[in-house]
Amino acid sequence: MNKKIEKALDFEDVLKEDLKDPEFKKWFDYYGKQLEVSLAILRLRKKNHMTQAQMAKKLGTSQSNVARLERGQQNFTVEFLDKIATVFNKELKISFR
Repeated sequence: MNKKIEKALDFEDVLKEDLKDPEFKKWFDYYGKQLEVSLAILRLRKKNHMTQAQMAKKLGTSQSNVARLERGQQNFTVEFLDKIATVFNKELKISFR
């Protein structure tokens, strides 16, 4: 254990501080929603004990495409999100708050 590290940084505390910077907040808001969806897809896949390859097969796409989806490096269409929901027997809901 590294004794120089007295206290681990809490991600939420660091993020809260970074969000005070208007430029950081602008980009965080811009990419944040896509990353939120990506994380939801990843969690759904893992919760169902499915590999990326298995999910890809059910979606009719490649494993590398699923990996890009989960990294937030792929844009989502509503049609594709609905396809993902169907694979996991879920209903796709989109809302504006």
